[in-house]
Order: sequence, then structure tokens, then C-alpha cells
Amino acid sequence: MNYWLFKSEPGCYSWQDLEAAPGQTTSWDGVRNYQARNFMKAMKKGDLGFFYHSGADPSIVGVVEVVREAYPDHTAQDPENNHFDPRATPEKPIWEMVDVRLHKALPALSRKELSAHAALAGMELMRRGSRLSVQPVSAEAFEYIMYLANEKNRQSQSLHREQKKCFRKILDRI
Repeated sequence: MNYWLFKSEPGCYSWQDLEAAPGQTTSWDGVRNYQARNFMKAMKKGDLGFFYHSGADPSIVGVVEVVREAYPDHTAQDPENNHFDPRATPEKPIWEMVDVRLHKALPALSRKELSAHAALAGMELMRRGSRLSVQPVSAEAFEYIMYLANEKNRQSQSLHREQKKCFRKILDRI
């Protein structure tokens, strides 16, 4: 199994859009970088990837599963689409896309939080100026980030329990 990271501007396509999509599945179209396209061509059904909101609050927000391997990106051949490429033809489509399905929501892990961990320093995401919208993630980095997400969930649940206790004490006094 391989691991990946998929970047999307929340105003273009967000985790919430994926949650609301039929079957919680979408095609990852519109990628117009050859290196990112080649990464998608290397993806296999069952591979997992982080869903990353780029932009104002860059964060990993969930995990997706590749459910359909690379196939021609039809948006490249649609003159009405923002991702139209006049060089793409049915015979030579140039651009590829994959289908991904929601696998698991994660507590938001900001790029700033991730950059505080030396174990993640080698990630493409951590490189200054990295703009690849699709990129590989090592198995070690994937496992480490999942550990961070589980820890953040555990801390959040513990805090929630403490807040409930305080709230009950306040209610008992009223």
C-alpha cells in the first residue's frame, strides 16, 4: 500500500463537500502538474491519502481511500470547464484523475502543528514553497500523523469530560 496527500482549497472542494457527495466519493480532477499527474498514475485501489485543506488555515482534516485508479480527466477536454486544456484530446488525454472515497475524519492538524515534529521534516508538504497538489507520503510519516491525530482526539475527549464535570458542578449549585 502507498500513501498520499491530496491538497484542495476549501472554497473549491472541501472535506465537507466530500462528506455530502454521493457515496462520499469524488473524482480528483483538475490536476495540471505533470509530477502530480504521475503520482496519480502510480496510485492503486486501496491506497490511502490525507485530505489537506490548503489556503488560509492549512490543515490535514481527514483520510481518503483511492477507489478507482487513474483514468483520463474529462475536464481537460471540456471548453466550459476551468481546467480545460486545448492540447488534450480523446486520443491523447494528457491529464489523469483518480476517484477517492472518504475513509476517516481527523481532528484538524495544522501545517504549523505538523512542522513542530522533526519526524515529519522530510515530507514534501514541509518543503518551503512546495505547491504540489498531490504528493507521496512515506508509511512512517503516515503512521506518525495518524498517531498525532489519535492523541489530539484523546486530549479533546479528556477536555470534554472535564468540561462536563465542571458544568454538572455549576448546575448542582443552581
